[in-house]
Amino acid sequence: MDLSKAQSGFSLGFTKNSIADESISLQIDTSFRSSSNPVRPIPLQFFEEKEDGAPRFENGGQKDHNNEDEELWILGQSMCVKRQRDSKPVPNPCIRLAAEHSLEQRRAAVRSWGNQRLEEADPEVGEIMKKEKQRQVLGIELIASENFVCRAVMEALGSHLTNKYSEGMPGARYYTGNQFIDIIETLCHERALAAFSLDSEKWGVNVQPYSCTSANFAVYTGLLLPGDRIMGLDSPSGGHMSHGWYMPGGKKVSAASIFFESFPYRVNPQTGYIDYDKLEEKALDYRPKILICGGSSYPREWDYARFRQIADRCGAVLMCDMAHISGLVAAQESASPFDYCDIVTSTTHKSLRGPRGGIIFFRRGAKSKKQGTCLSNGDSSGQYDFEEKINFAVFPSLQGGPHNNHIAALAITLKQVATPEYKAYMQQVKKNAQALASALLRRKCKLVTGGTDNHLLLWDLTSLGLTGKCYEKVCEMCHITLNKTAIFGDSGAISPGGVRIGTPAMTSRGCLESDFETIAYFLYRAAQITSAVQRDHGKLQKEFVKGLHSNKDIIDLRNRVEAFAAQFAMPGFDD
Repeated sequence: MDLSKAQSGFSLGFTKNSIADESISLQIDTSFRSSSNPVRPIPLQFFEEKEDGAPRFENGGQKDHNNEDEELWILGQSMCVKRQRDSKPVPNPCIRLAAEHSLEQRRAAVRSWGNQRLEEADPEVGEIMKKEKQRQVLGIELIASENFVCRAVMEALGSHLTNKYSEGMPGARYYTGNQFIDIIETLCHERALAAFSLDSEKWGVNVQPYSCTSANFAVYTGLLLPGDRIMGLDSPSGGHMSHGWYMPGGKKVSAASIFFESFPYRVNPQTGYIDYDKLEEKALDYRPKILICGGSSYPREWDYARFRQIADRCGAVLMCDMAHISGLVAAQESASPFDYCDIVTSTTHKSLRGPRGGIIFFRRGAKSKKQGTCLSNGDSSGQYDFEEKINFAVFPSLQGGPHNNHIAALAITLKQVATPEYKAYMQQVKKNAQALASALLRRKCKLVTGGTDNHLLLWDLTSLGLTGKCYEKVCEMCHITLNKTAIFGDSGAISPGGVRIGTPAMTSRGCLESDFETIAYFLYRAAQITSAVQRDHGKLQKEFVKGLHSNKDIIDLRNRVEAFAAQFAMPGFDD
């Protein structure tokens, strides 16, 4: 063959029948140069060069390679011609089975992940939780703001209710699928009002706040403008920081002080009781928009009637934060703020013995003629307008979706609160507090106000030359938990001179008056140890802590405390 002709530009025409075993016969037609219908070449889909160079044809026959390709030899080069498929490939049953197996594996993986117990899913966290459980069992819990919940509350808190998003109020949710959540929250509303003997025509309630601090700030946000004035009990006098608190140097500590102006009233430094005359004088000068009664470290009753008079005179809304005493109020073992206040807030986990959270009660309906001037932003209709403002402040202003598991647990708690058994429990809480106070006073310990009317007492350690911080640390090493606190006369909460002691938690474990006599001995012994270590190592925390390691007196007291605590059952725990 003369290849020069092939180079002059012609079409190669070949068919399946023109292919020989070892060569390709080229059918050349030169008439196309003068023909009006030139021969059009047969198109090739594409070519692949054969990698291994082995022939595809043997003994004059064509190999069958799944009918996918054929081999051609062109100019001495092996080429593989790919055939165009005429039909869809037949599904491979093995591939289908493998896909189904893969889906089942994925489903099994989800089931495995979703149903693992804590010990399997995260042994590290599980082990830490076991240690905390053991600490609670073997310790004496005297922090006034802590308590132990029942098994039913624990079950609700750890339930499937945590899966649901429920922004908004019952009947007005952002998300769908809340028909049963609405029933639970509405039931919680009803039980909250019943627990405190309130008329639903005159009082409303919001059970969504995450804490009492959140509840308080929601009230301020709903009723005030930034920079408006509030007035509450000074923190060293027993108030709470969420009522407004400045450090002695003027630093604003709480959000209430950052966004609003706050000015405190104080207790009488000689008696430890609130000085109502000074309070009235300050309130009339300062003219707060909200006057706050209630605190976190005040061991005496509150004169709500006097607060009402002062609020009326200065034109303020009267708000009570009953976080610490709400259980006593519900059991009618303490004066009720509902008779005089416009708004009442509380935690739900202290003396109330429920899940951790907050709650807001507010007046609704027609204003009483006996009630004084209330903040209503110009509303002269004679109706309270707190409800919409407070609900809007909780959501959407400050919070997202409510914790439905907490609300269910609170509903359970409020059902218990309305029982005679709960009233007996709160009576025992008060008896135990008085027994503890008497036992400490017999040992010449100084208590703020000389005693208590409720569930807590304040021990002034300055007369023993001790600081609350050092004493708290010794108690902790002996497995007694309480908390340091500022007392009136202190420069601040940095180095407080007292400790706050509460009786609800150990009463929940079954302790009676005689048991608190024993606890008083442990507390006094811890003070003696603190004094000895402080004498040898000084008051500076770093040096003081060094003196606690391997201290034989601490080890001995810890063993006695653990043996004592182990006698009492823990609510909600397995035996």
